[in-house]
Amino acid sequence: MKISIIGAGNIGGNLARLLVKSGNDVAIANSRGPASLKNLAVELGSKLHPVSLEEAIIYSDVIILSIHWRSIDSLATFNVPGKIIVDTTNPYKVDGTFYDLGSDISSSKVIEHFPGAIVLKAFNTIWFKHLSENGNTSLPILERRVIPIAGDDKKAKEKISRIIEEIGFGPLDTGTLKEGSKLQGVQGILYNRELKLKEAVSIIKDLK
Repeated sequence: MKISIIGAGNIGGNLARLLVKSGNDVAIANSRGPASLKNLAVELGSKLHPVSLEEAIIYSDVIILSIHWRSIDSLATFNVPGKIIVDTTNPYKVDGTFYDLGSDISSSKVIEHFPGAIVLKAFNTIWFKHLSENGNTSLPILERRVIPIAGDDKKAKEKISRIIEEIGFGPLDTGTLKEGSKLQGVQGILYNRELKLKEAVSIIKDLK
């Protein structure tokens, strides 16, 4: 599969490693330009393609957004009807505290900058070192570390769920983008917890 990543930091860079390892072709872009990604390209080989932001948008119908939430407003607006945007961001401030969004969700900024996109929330609940180290394709799905997914499009969530399984984690559908984001957000019950998929499923069931 072709996958694009915007952002090459702790989450974006480690996702690039995992996705290339599982056989995907990955286009990756950051704010400093393709030349700044030379070392990552040498590390990961021919399946990693450092590109411009505009080229990353064109390259794939699955685009993982992995930049600081507070930087989203610096992005241009991209009209991307039908493309899947996977929002990995959390609304942290520079000082490590987070913005109080009230009844809003952090993905609202993403929706504004990618009109027409199918926006999902995923990869925002896991520490980057755990993302790098805890995937295990040899385990049964229910025994794997959970990666929750929120979104309003069932087929898109199924597609991202398969990707999550391919890199060794257990996907959990947390419901709509608004409902699931409350569970996955920085004050949510699934945020930054080392849970197996079966444990996370039990927690969600107990909430209902």
